[in-house]
Amino acid sequence: MAKTNTNKKGITLKTLNKSNVWDVQENDVFRMWEMAEKESDLKDNARHYLDIIKSAFEIEEIKIEKPEVFKKYEARDFKVGQLRLDENTKMRIAIKKKAIMRVTDLTYENIRHISATKLLEVIDRNFGGGWDSLSQSIQDIIQSGFDISTTTLPKDRLHKKGGMCEKKLNDGFELLEIPKGTWVEAIFAKLKPVQEKPRMKFGDEDFEENEDVEDDEVDVVDDYNNHDDDDDDYDEDKLTEESYRTTFDEDPDALGLEDADIVDEEDY
Repeated sequence: MAKTNTNKKGITLKTLNKSNVWDVQENDVFRMWEMAEKESDLKDNARHYLDIIKSAFEIEEIKIEKPEVFKKYEARDFKVGQLRLDENTKMRIAIKKKAIMRVTDLTYENIRHISATKLLEVIDRNFGGGWDSLSQSIQDIIQSGFDISTTTLPKDRLHKKGGMCEKKLNDGFELLEIPKGTWVEAIFAKLKPVQEKPRMKFGDEDFEENEDVEDDEVDVVDDYNNHDDDDDDYDEDKLTEESYRTTFDEDPDALGLEDADIVDEEDY
């Protein structure tokens, strides 16, 4: 199925960056470039634009202008097109969006441009090792874009009515189940909402360079910027059932546990 050719956010070459480049498709790249051809500084900035595009796309320059060569690239799902650098310089390229198949393909720039379902598919391909098999750096990238919760329970208790699984799914989380003997590791993922960063606005009369600023005023600013938030102390009342993790490496029968000994996380 052909990809929908949309650039809903009105991105141009000048506003393109390594994050929003994941919002565009192959044909968008050619269209943005064509729109920028009239700009006099295109040639000077071409390398910069291409570097950004390469962060999300595979790009190969085609030096043999033959239809059979173009068809070989198209058979590999590349789009073939031409980029004009100036009136006398053109470049034929084949371009294809990079696939996110492995956890090592995840970056801070693309993490918010995939769905929770896609994320869990990628995690599932990581040798079935579960959340703890991921490196801390990969976990940090994932958690920058997604809310993640994990738990490990006997597989016949994971979907207990009214339990954690039901609550998470009702709250919009996607679920990945990784079998571990008679137990199951459950990984819940939901895309975090976009949060606008607060920005302080100053009028000219409130904020301007002034050589007459008093030393004590500078100290106040420095104290504010360097202040450690000592009030964010650990609060037991803020614990939720996601904070608990029940992990056993052995079958509960082998440990001599009765059903009454196994306490679900939602019972806390």
